[in-house]
Amino acid sequence: MPTTLPRFQVTETPEVARALEVARLTWPDLRNSERVRELLIRGAHSIEEERLQLRSAEAKRREAALEAFAGSLTGVYEAGYLERLREDWPE
Repeated sequence: MPTTLPRFQVTETPEVARALEVARLTWPDLRNSERVRELLIRGAHSIEEERLQLRSAEAKRREAALEAFAGSLTGVYEAGYLERLREDWPE
């Protein structure tokens, strides 16, 4: 079908053939070109979900580290320490 959109070729390596076979079993009524499109879209969605989960897990890990560290320096500096330190700073 004519289009002004960019096109590309995909060589049917064993891995691509396997993906197309899975796609054929999943979407038997689609043409191979439509199956490739579905595989690309669903693959991208899957990768995006994986990245979001990794980011979420990293955020939870950081939050847990902050929680574990919170309050660990309580009492290290006596009351008024910061004010006394600032007295030595020029204005």
